[in-house]
Amino acid sequence: MPSIKGLNGRFALVCWAANRYTARLESNQSKARTDMKTIRVRITAEELEAKRISDVLERAFEDDGNPVTVYEASPDGKIWAAEILLFDVNPDEAAGIVRDRVGADAFAAPLEAEELPDINWVEKSLEGLKPVRAGRFVIHGAHDRDKVVPGAIGIEIEAALAFGTGHHGTTAGCLEEIDRLLSMREYDRILDLGTGTGVLAIAAALKSRQQVLATDIDPVATTTALENARLNGARHLVQGFTANGMEDRRFQLYGPFDLVIANILARPLMKMAKSIGANMTRTATLVLSGLRIEDGPRILFAYGCQGFILDRRREKDGWLTLTLVRGRKMA
Repeated sequence: MPSIKGLNGRFALVCWAANRYTARLESNQSKARTDMKTIRVRITAEELEAKRISDVLERAFEDDGNPVTVYEASPDGKIWAAEILLFDVNPDEAAGIVRDRVGADAFAAPLEAEELPDINWVEKSLEGLKPVRAGRFVIHGAHDRDKVVPGAIGIEIEAALAFGTGHHGTTAGCLEEIDRLLSMREYDRILDLGTGTGVLAIAAALKSRQQVLATDIDPVATTTALENARLNGARHLVQGFTANGMEDRRFQLYGPFDLVIANILARPLMKMAKSIGANMTRTATLVLSGLRIEDGPRILFAYGCQGFILDRRREKDGWLTLTLVRGRKMA
């Protein structure tokens, strides 16, 4: 997941924790729910130091996928907190794991660990969120169906244990690009890689009235995406399966793709550059997000090696969405 910085990071952090928590439940039915713990480890320091510790945590735990956030922790803004969530350990173990990984980089900063209560944080974090307009799309909950104006494409997404409601800058940036691209031309084979709630796949399907493939590493997300497609009248257009990356042979049944939307993370996107490129046509369009602003150069380099060039760059709420093309020039 993208790291989360700012005052709204805490709800987003536990929202991501709920995703991982539920995925573990689904994949390990032999363990009771009460055995599945989510531990928050919090390190406090002055702003620059807290942000530096946050960066250290991201690097140390990036391969494990543990969510990290940094935010103001005092009214005067002098004290900040860097937080990380760990799973299936007790607070003492979690504190020890973080100290071992971070080492001397944060030895002087106060550290505390606590178990989070068993709450559906996704639903909690989405309470009261208003509809989001992104291009022609309006993402809304069931209680806001009447807020979809004539001419807009409404997509109903309820609180669910998967990422993607349109409220995050990465999702909104991708929606705006889907609207722009599908207004310009038709695509034959479309893939939403790392689909989450399926909102991007649903948007592409409703806009194009064409088949879209939606895949995710998380089986909970895949199930959620297909259910949301059904809810929005797009189940006949959205196909999906659970897969780790693009090495799964089933991609060959649907590809090669001439449009891929991947709202994931910089590091896995870089690792998958070759396999993504290999599963796309010689003239193709690629939308990448889940990126911090500083991720741009290394992403462009990785995909430049696969023959892609930059067509459009969008920054939204501190997040970056890149549209790349291969074999053609776009507007």
